[in-house]
Amino acid sequence: MTLPRWHPTKLAARLPALRRRAQLAADLRGFFTTRGYLEVETPYAVPTPGEEVHLATFRTQQHFPDGRQRDLWLHTSPEFAMKKLLAGGIGPIFQLARVWRNNEDSETHSAEFTMLEWYRPSATLSDLMDETEALLRAILPPQITSRGITARLDHFERLTVAEAFTRYVGADVLGTADDAPALAAQAGVRLRAGEDWEDLFFRLLLDKIEPAIGRGTPTFLTHWPAAQAALARRDPADPRVAERFELFACGMELANAFVELTDPAEQRARFTADRARRHTLYGGPDWDMDEDFLAALAHGLPPSAGIAMGFDRLAMLAAGMDCITDVLAL
Repeated sequence: MTLPRWHPTKLAARLPALRRRAQLAADLRGFFTTRGYLEVETPYAVPTPGEEVHLATFRTQQHFPDGRQRDLWLHTSPEFAMKKLLAGGIGPIFQLARVWRNNEDSETHSAEFTMLEWYRPSATLSDLMDETEALLRAILPPQITSRGITARLDHFERLTVAEAFTRYVGADVLGTADDAPALAAQAGVRLRAGEDWEDLFFRLLLDKIEPAIGRGTPTFLTHWPAAQAALARRDPADPRVAERFELFACGMELANAFVELTDPAEQRARFTADRARRHTLYGGPDWDMDEDFLAALAHGLPPSAGIAMGFDRLAMLAAGMDCITDVLAL
């Protein structure tokens, strides 16, 4: 018989990792407070959970004393809410938020998990990478190991998506944009039935690039094709790409970051396109457009950069654990 996770024997095995997780949370709060950030907490049950095409959601319902009711969703990220606060003039902020993403379960995924997000007005993509490096060096040991993969934090690699495709795939990802047969030919792979350019892009990323980066040293994968960054600003120097990075360490994606898009008209157009693609791929359920968020952009979101980092994965690295459940209390 399998013992429940609260059983003293099972819990005792996790206690060192849980204590390390608690210390990690205290350390990162100290890091941000010292740098002038304000910790905030925003609602978890919201009218609009997010607009990411491939994220599945959890739905709930609010009942009012007068008999009214409305659908709410558990948010997939606190991003919309935190950007509304930025538009209100709150300044640099961070949050440790519980978030929910349905249909996720693996050694590095949980349907309910903790996200660290922070936003800094006037920051550039380079500023945010510098700050991320400083954070990890402040709260993690100099050498981290998880799932048999080790990385040192004395150096971080910065690699554009185009450079990664050239190095690990042998393809010009920007030159073949929206041309799936051309990308497949350059990559030396067979195009699958019904596979479009975006599908092939992610297949090559997952099969050839992600297994090769973030090993030995953490890697910032930067400047993504513009279509792969729905909330990021296009790079003024090259509008084919967006000012976005993902951070990989010990074979895991640890963080996703943007220089934030501040144009409400462009943001609405991107949301509309994402909704159409989500409906085509997955159907419903659907929710109202977050008009309050778009109104905040119209009011004036200051130039900002923001990042979402998986806190549970960060705890795995801090404690040297191999599975996300090793750093969860229950």
